[in-house]
Amino acid sequence: MFKYILIASAATGLAATANAQSYDNDTGLYLDGGYQYLDIKPDGADSGVDTNGIAARLGYKFNNVFSLEGELASGIDDGEFDYNVDEDEFNLDDNDDGDFEDVIGASGDIGLNYLVGLYGRADLPVTERMNLFARAGYAYIDVDASVNTPGGTAINIEDSADGPAIGAGMTYDLNDNWELRGDYTYYSFDSTDTNGVMLGLGYKF
Repeated sequence: MFKYILIASAATGLAATANAQSYDNDTGLYLDGGYQYLDIKPDGADSGVDTNGIAARLGYKFNNVFSLEGELASGIDDGEFDYNVDEDEFNLDDNDDGDFEDVIGASGDIGLNYLVGLYGRADLPVTERMNLFARAGYAYIDVDASVNTPGGTAINIEDSADGPAIGAGMTYDLNDNWELRGDYTYYSFDSTDTNGVMLGLGYKF
């Protein structure tokens, strides 16, 4: 009887190992997509601006640790912000006092046109279904803003920036193909520091 118990235990262990490998050792192409939250802080803004968007991540997993992935995100609404900037930056004498030395305290909104990036990603399996990961790369952002000054001037601005980005996240395998994903990324742009959170669903081909 003891012999049969040992055989059954060994078989159970092998099955569990095979099941873990079916999730942890996936390689190949994957696509993740979902909701993207961005906190964008342009130069001159008093605080970050909350915007909402959609994002997609297309990647290739070379082994159970390393992947290379690209990112594309686009905004679906604009966020409101308060803006303080010198008049000479806009070449605008907003209060008609004959100089460009005053600070314009204005309100406006900002929207994400698109954000693209390329990252290397390293995974750490936690359980047979759950992975933690870190990623680092380089990204480019394009935004537009409209500002209404106290003097009644409407200013439209389109700006872009690029810089390094670093983040971390987690995936959870629902089955062999489908996974849940959540991640945080900090984008270090020259004039527009941005924090991003993505929650979505992924498919492994």
